[in-house]
Amino acid sequence: MEFIAHVQGLTAVAIGIIIGLGALGACLGIAIMGSKFLESAARQPELIPVLQGRMFLLAGLIDAAFIIGLAVALFFGIANPLLSALQNAAA
Repeated sequence: MEFIAHVQGLTAVAIGIIIGLGALGACLGIAIMGSKFLESAARQPELIPVLQGRMFLLAGLIDAAFIIGLAVALFFGIANPLLSALQNAAA
């Protein structure tokens, strides 16, 4: 039973790391992309419509990567396949 508590504790730590680093990466990615968009828009204002569409597309993809990481973290938090495999091995 000690192993089950250990797996639950490490799973909680892993969930926190997945969500925290995913959010940090998404924020940094969108911030860097936004700064480069403003920099390029200041240099060539005629390209703003083209660049703006691409920026929003990439912002959606960056957020989608974070949401996929969040779904994986929630899967491990709710269904925890590691814990069920450990319980089956102990039985």
